[in-house]
Amino acid sequence: MTRSALLLLAALLFFFALGNHELQGSTEARVAGIAMTMHLDNDWVVPRLFGEPFLEKPPLSLWIDAGAIRLFGGTSGAVRLASACAGLFSVMLLYAMLRKFGRPKNLAFVAGLMLATMGSYWSNARGVGEDALLSLGVTMALLAFYQANRPEPERSTSNLGTWLLFTLGMVIATLSKGVLGLAMPGIVIFVYLASTSLMDKHFKPGDWLRPGLFTLLALVPLAIWLGFLFQRAGMQAVGEVLLTNSVGRFSGSFIEAGHYEPFYYYIAKLPEAFLPWNILVYLGLWHFRKSLVRNRYRLFFTVWLVAQFTLLTLASSKRTVYLMSLTPAAAVLAAEYGRVLLGGLKSRTQTSHVAAHIYNHRRGLAGGVFTFVVACYLIAASWFAPKADIRQSFVPLISQVQAIQAEGNNVALYRPNERIAGASVFYIQGYLRILQSEQELTDYLAAKPGNMALVDNTDRLGVPIKVVKAMAVNRQPYYLVEH
Repeated sequence: MTRSALLLLAALLFFFALGNHELQGSTEARVAGIAMTMHLDNDWVVPRLFGEPFLEKPPLSLWIDAGAIRLFGGTSGAVRLASACAGLFSVMLLYAMLRKFGRPKNLAFVAGLMLATMGSYWSNARGVGEDALLSLGVTMALLAFYQANRPEPERSTSNLGTWLLFTLGMVIATLSKGVLGLAMPGIVIFVYLASTSLMDKHFKPGDWLRPGLFTLLALVPLAIWLGFLFQRAGMQAVGEVLLTNSVGRFSGSFIEAGHYEPFYYYIAKLPEAFLPWNILVYLGLWHFRKSLVRNRYRLFFTVWLVAQFTLLTLASSKRTVYLMSLTPAAAVLAAEYGRVLLGGLKSRTQTSHVAAHIYNHRRGLAGGVFTFVVACYLIAASWFAPKADIRQSFVPLISQVQAIQAEGNNVALYRPNERIAGASVFYIQGYLRILQSEQELTDYLAAKPGNMALVDNTDRLGVPIKVVKAMAVNRQPYYLVEH
């Protein structure tokens, strides 16, 4: 019953009103456009945006998005399915593995529901992108690793199935985010094994070799895709995936990647990182600090949170969404500290009527809190997300382009940014002409009466144009211009 209730609530949180609003923000427009291109061109090897290779990361999320478009049509809900399913699987996997670790049903339920209701996790699991898949892969790999490394009396004698689950998690993580998908679970495994080896004063080579060998096995699918990419686009494309867009983003050498923030960026984000359960997470970290040596379970989830946070802090490219892979550990620590608070409350029931009253009604109070939080998210999904279309949707702009085309006129894009390029491919389900130079723009506008171009800046243009219509998407102006 507990598992079924969690499944129902998580499915409601991730899938309710999933497609009731259009693509919003730069990531959704870009990724949906690349997935639509993959579907239209039937090219599953080289991700492209308006004919140019787009190799920021491996294409697992794009494969799923393009498959969803093929099955369900080019809708915003279809391209969000991969993230929503990844969020649901992560929540249920966390519940199942906590039960395997011997944790009570109620605690596993609370941890799973806390994960599903963390604001950043919930919003990213309902958006187009690869971060929810990365989080699923990292969660699967790390939970399986911990299960496989528990003492034999605490687990089944055969570990093959657990290591295969670890391998599957690493496949998902690396095919979603490349080198980062390797580093996020890898840093946790390294720090945890180093810590336990020092505590036990005993080095066990097998504990280090097994995750390494199964990680090599997990890299086979990525290597196969890179082989096909090499055949199609050469070594430069492979280097762009593995070095430029992975190592380069971490070190800061790939300056075009953007998202460069000061080292304290994530520290400043801590007040909002795990809302609404932040206080339980941070108090839990502090409370459990003295018990980590004797409690490997608490040690593992603490290392998960702290090691990944440190890795991301050291990286030059920073975004709040990168914290998504930390949220399962945060949910466990929050739930465990909540259990500690409940135990303390129980111990005071004999001396305090208030404590006794709260403890006796704990289920109703907890249910009320979770009901309120879930209701807030459902209202946000059904009401506030569609309202945001007014500011963030590309549909009015693309509809204007389609109306001009329906009148028999042509529209081209002049030096389009990734957002409008992706949105135009997704909604038109076809390609507009791209103009890269002012000479091309001049020749195109003069070639035929009625030709128009869509530009996002008119101040820097050195050619005579007439602005026919001006529109804005999320404060970014766009102009339809003619000769």
